[in-house]
Amino acid sequence: MLGFLLILLRVVIDCSRPREDLALENLVLRHQLEVLLRRKPKPRLRNRDRIFWVWMRWLWPDGWTRQLRIVQPETVIGWHRRGWRLYWTWRSRTRFGRPRLSMEVRELIARISRGNPLWGTERIRGELLKLEIVVSNRSIRRYRWRGPKHERSQSWRTFLRNQMMGIWAADLFVVQTVGFQTLYVFFLIRHERRELIHFNVTASPTAAWIWRQVIAATAWGSQPRHLIHDRDNAYGGDFGTKLAGIGIADVRTPYRAPLANSVAERAVRTFRQECL
Repeated sequence: MLGFLLILLRVVIDCSRPREDLALENLVLRHQLEVLLRRKPKPRLRNRDRIFWVWMRWLWPDGWTRQLRIVQPETVIGWHRRGWRLYWTWRSRTRFGRPRLSMEVRELIARISRGNPLWGTERIRGELLKLEIVVSNRSIRRYRWRGPKHERSQSWRTFLRNQMMGIWAADLFVVQTVGFQTLYVFFLIRHERRELIHFNVTASPTAAWIWRQVIAATAWGSQPRHLIHDRDNAYGGDFGTKLAGIGIADVRTPYRAPLANSVAERAVRTFRQECL
């Protein structure tokens, strides 16, 4: 009974609707019925169906979503955007294009850039204009001499993974005491097993004091092949030379790159959270 009343109410409302809306509603419902009645296991939409719904979205903007059942409205909007991109791709096509530079001009660009490796694109373009040769900057960048290709060095992550067995990390961090005194903690940690090798505390870290800690950590014949540390001035200017004298390669991290010494930074975080 309730369903019959709802249908009757809908008929009364439809009688007050404009004739154009009723015609469009009839059209879209007939189209969806035709799609569902196609003799296939699963009705598939064709390109003409997609064009129909894009056109209906433009023709009936207020009511097309209420009668859409076979797809979501967002799908129709995606069809419209894809058609818009295809249209402007077609409008922006070039039938003929810019003529290619002659071989003589290309060789001249390469010869100028090879003989003057510090010249930029604008400088080369200016020199060509003196010879009444008009070339765009893009063409100069394409045909200029690039020089021999250099092999890429291994990344930082690859270096750490390959040399893990022989890498130690060093770091220095600050601790504030209860008596408002500032102390400095220096430590050495092994990359392989995150093993704490040596640590010490001082109120005034100097280059000589830090070097004594390195000697104390390597006094029993156990020393790394590489020692990673930051660029703190407390290490001193000759820290790398001293390390090379005892057979340790000095590896300094880049400026403002704490993640390059992530093992030591993670140890500092552990000290602050668990021990201080």
